Amino acid sequence: MKKSERINQMLRFINQKQHFTLRDLMRKFQISKRTALRDIASLEEIGAPIYAEYGRNGGYRLLNPIQLPPISFSSQEIYALYFAMLALQSFSNLPFQVSFRSIHEKFINELPDSQRQEIESMKNRVSFRHTEQTKDSPHLEILLMAAVKKIVLKIAYQNAQQKSIRTIQPIAIYSMKGYWYCQAYDTSKEAYRVFRCDRITSAEITNIQPLEDLNEITIQNAQSLWEPSEKAIQFKCLISQEGKELFQQEQFPSMKLIREMENTYLVGSYEPNEIDFIIKYLARFGKSLKIIEPVSLKKALREYYRDLIDNI
Repeated sequence: MKKSERINQMLRFINQKQHFTLRDLMRKFQISKRTALRDIASLEEIGAPIYAEYGRNGGYRLLNPIQLPPISFSSQEIYALYFAMLALQSFSNLPFQVSFRSIHEKFINELPDSQRQEIESMKNRVSFRHTEQTKDSPHLEILLMAAVKKIVLKIAYQNAQQKSIRTIQPIAIYSMKGYWYCQAYDTSKEAYRVFRCDRITSAEITNIQPLEDLNEITIQNAQSLWEPSEKAIQFKCLISQEGKELFQQEQFPSMKLIREMENTYLVGSYEPNEIDFIIKYLARFGKSLKIIEPVSLKKALREYYRDLIDNI
């Protein structure tokens, strides 16, 4: 990072912290003690009102908030932002219903002519091939904000068999294979569940007190909290390297890969009413997967293949 860019970021950092130490600057910007001291001197030269505090809890303190310069982006940062916008193009639903077109126009209009021409050229050289969304998910905003603000919702959920009213505390939302999903704690069942967002037909804020234990749960660790119901059926499949790659592209909290001796297995569970889902999911693996147990699942997959052959 160039010194001018580092000083600019350092101004924003100390303006936010107000009180900081040399170690704070060294850790944040990955610089030596000598460089940190030189940077503090540079900050003072440009007028930052900094004074030193001595003693055991000493450091540096900012006398008054600084009037910060406008945020500027390097060419690489502008390209990265544009790449991120291109990745949004294939989503028909996004939280807050912000369209790609409106963001794109505002972004392009703020660029100088030279960068605008480079961006337009880049547009014809890169493409993100996401699976197109097949169904609308109109409640993404309320689901996301409920996760952020720790709010309990009452939702109407329509699965393949029936419509039910559920009370959930959302944890996170994510998109995969053309669908949006919501990871949440189902207060009715007292268990962590994943809901397909397009099947949520209504969502209302409740006055129910949220669970404080969920505050530290994120999209990264929520998957490990999945617990099957008492009626869930366990399964185990031998899986090849090709199958492992397919699993990494599309996986669910109720499944995982394990290693036993020289072999890798896909293990997990499914609820009795999810048999159609699990059969169609496993069928995608083709010869890269072999069901070990249960026998009923193996028979159901055979029947599925027979039906496919009969329809050819």
